[in-house]
Amino acid sequence: MTDPVVLAAVLGVLGGIAVTVLLLLARRLARGSADLGSAAEHASYEVMHHASLAARDLRGGLSSPDVVRAARHFRALLGSAAVAIVGDGDTVAIDGAADGLEASAVRIAGLIRESGRRQVFPHPDGEELEAVGAPIVVDGQVAGVVVAFAAPVRAALVRAAGEVADWCAAQVELGELDASRTALAEAELRSLRAQISPHFIYNALTAIASFIHADPERARDLVLEFADFTRYSFRRQGDFTTLAEELQSIHAYLTLERARFGDRLEVTLRIAPETLATVIPFLSVQPLVENAVRHGLEPGERGGTIRIDSADDGTHTEITIEDDGVGMDPEILRTLLTSAVDGAHVGLRNVDTRLRQLYGSDGGLVVETNTGAGTLVRMRIPKSQPLHDPQRG
Repeated sequence: MTDPVVLAAVLGVLGGIAVTVLLLLARRLARGSADLGSAAEHASYEVMHHASLAARDLRGGLSSPDVVRAARHFRALLGSAAVAIVGDGDTVAIDGAADGLEASAVRIAGLIRESGRRQVFPHPDGEELEAVGAPIVVDGQVAGVVVAFAAPVRAALVRAAGEVADWCAAQVELGELDASRTALAEAELRSLRAQISPHFIYNALTAIASFIHADPERARDLVLEFADFTRYSFRRQGDFTTLAEELQSIHAYLTLERARFGDRLEVTLRIAPETLATVIPFLSVQPLVENAVRHGLEPGERGGTIRIDSADDGTHTEITIEDDGVGMDPEILRTLLTSAVDGAHVGLRNVDTRLRQLYGSDGGLVVETNTGAGTLVRMRIPKSQPLHDPQRG
């Protein structure tokens, strides 16, 4: 059991400590108490350890079935007979001497929601245990309530319960932020698929039509390339693919664009064979090639060259897409990558956002460009993927 005074003090500053620090401290705790120093330090580490574990169980929201594990960690920290976390719709996650306490926890939660503040309840509903309830406030609204049962409820427990509720609120908000970022990336991915409709389809069909009478065999081949490209772009299976599969779609796309550009579009590939099996996010390389054609080469009359390279550096596959087109002002590029003001460049921004979500803040695109100097885009894909794609087994 952790001293509630120590618990309240430690939880009061946890909001400013990165989760990575918590996990490091948890690993140190796991090595044994010999490294922990005094009893007070041991208690502090124990608080951080349980808080870091509870954080993962709260990210799915207060109605998630995982919340019962968070209640278990909080009961260990508070040293109380039972702890209940009451979420939306009066869902109750409770740990401890729970017989008959669910109804009391729901009633207490209702009173806390009405008052919006922490309260103590001496022997609620005739229970032998006393209780303290503290609101979990998210975006100014009471999203849930932490209820701790003890005999008796002392001042230190009242304060500690409030700190636990604040900690819960911070984790729920982080979970909602993660969910909103994921939803935004998914929405922009759908936008990527829809975006090929007006611009690319019109140009592709116009190019195909120009060969129907002059070279019907080539027109037929272009129709098949168009079918392959659209089939891949609108597929529904999985969030990941291989570099080889993405390159097949890029080949179809560039074949159609070369039918339109003619000799004004040159393409060179330098692909290391060992990189073809690299698992990459679906539609992560193709939008960059489209961006190079549409915004790099198409605005200029002379066309240009696109070069696609991949190399294996041991732990990562490095992929680069380079064009010698019109380039871009670096300040405009920075704005495009950090805001949604220009729908024409949603592909570049979407790929960068998804890479950062998957591989961390250092995993985004590296872009080198300037007005009239062309553009080079580089991505580094780790060979060990952080997420499992069920469609790939």
